[in-house]
Amino acid sequence: MSTAFPYRLVATDLDGTLLRADESVSGRTREALAAVTAAGAAHIVVTGRAVPWTRHILDDLGYEGIAVCGQGAQVYHAGEHRLLTSLTLDRQLAGLALSKIEAEVGPLALAASRDGLEGEVLIGPGYRTQDGPLPYVPYEDPAELWSAPLTKLYIQHPEMGDDELTRVARETVGGLVDIVMAGPGIVEIVPLGLSKATGLSLAARRLGVKAADTIAFGDMPNDIPMFGWAARGVAMANAHEELKAVADEVTESNEEDGIAVVLERLLGA
Repeated sequence: MSTAFPYRLVATDLDGTLLRADESVSGRTREALAAVTAAGAAHIVVTGRAVPWTRHILDDLGYEGIAVCGQGAQVYHAGEHRLLTSLTLDRQLAGLALSKIEAEVGPLALAASRDGLEGEVLIGPGYRTQDGPLPYVPYEDPAELWSAPLTKLYIQHPEMGDDELTRVARETVGGLVDIVMAGPGIVEIVPLGLSKATGLSLAARRLGVKAADTIAFGDMPNDIPMFGWAARGVAMANAHEELKAVADEVTESNEEDGIAVVLERLLGA
């Protein structure tokens, strides 16, 4: 590989993008990222996952830089294991938004991500969880949901699909909070104005890097603001159609080393 690389920052989502279905990162992708950093660029993880659900992946990668977690709410220093910034969801506003959405569509199943380095994910009755190693704590008493600062709420409808629930929720509470779709079965209520782009811009400023120096990879609609901020947005083959529609390029899937395919080409491999 040559050492010429046209960007100073490579921003990657995790699920459906950097990670394969088994939550691993392929050897080929690791090598491509190592070559990029050797060429002088930085790699930054930008994920909807809060820090407690991200830290083990960063540690496995030997990642010691800054990561953007919780849809942009948390800027985390992996090497020092500390939060640099953390934005919480106004629980009173979130409760109001939730009541308005439920008045429109009926009762929702709920989960929530608590703030902090050790913030637990609470799962309420009827909330469908995905198989995997990520820990969560079930709750029965609704008061438990609101008893500590939160970064986000997760909402699910017993019958409505993700796209429809996201659309109706946005139409209903768009001025109070933001609604993002982060993955299959993952529709979130987050603070108004928060996005991966806001978190990434904060982190990039700390790194002395500008949007014009950044290439971003993602797979879901919550990556759209990040694509809007970065100079180039690359969607995975498995990406949601809304993201593909605004991407500058569509690469191979997360299972087929889509990130490595693009990075190797840009490196002149």
